[in-house]
Amino acid sequence: MDSANSDLAEARPASSRTPLSSTADNGLKIVIVGGFGVGKTTMVRSVSDIRPLNTEETMTLASRDVDDLRAVPQKSATTVAFDFGRISLDERTVLYLFGAPGQERFWFLWDRLFSGTLGAVVLVDTRRLADSWYAIDRLEHHGTPFIVARNDFGGPPHSAEQLREALDLDPHIPLIDCDARSRSSSKKVLIALVEHLQALVGTPETA
Repeated sequence: MDSANSDLAEARPASSRTPLSSTADNGLKIVIVGGFGVGKTTMVRSVSDIRPLNTEETMTLASRDVDDLRAVPQKSATTVAFDFGRISLDERTVLYLFGAPGQERFWFLWDRLFSGTLGAVVLVDTRRLADSWYAIDRLEHHGTPFIVARNDFGGPPHSAEQLREALDLDPHIPLIDCDARSRSSSKKVLIALVEHLQALVGTPETA
């Protein structure tokens, strides 16, 4: 999925990238997390208004002995720090996107990335749901609101109820489908997260 190049931000000419509006005064930090090779870098690339900053490096023979590539044998590069992008939702609201590395050996970076984060997207591959458990655990530990986006890898179908049960999701956490290669699909994921955050803010506290 990370190697796909359809509808990616880097494929759009520089003239088509949206400059930051002078009226933008509401910046929101969003983190995209998930397992190794689940499409985090692809999502940042597809939706960012600017050419994304990424820290992808070519996978060496040594890293192939450490990282499990059985589910993503075509993967040739990996994020070693984080991805960064930006998208303007409207004239005042800007999302700053940070894609976290998926390999277990880089998980120590996650707590730093979560600092100042208003919300997160947990990107999941239904063929490897167990790879998403750590991301959900850390977000819950930090009290960071999140939604779950099921990336389309063409695996066996699962109902929303089955996924919720497998991931032990609370009923109020949104679960949506997406194609991380698609700008429109990725944008819908981010809008869903913003709407979820707004709903949480507007929810009265229970006694």
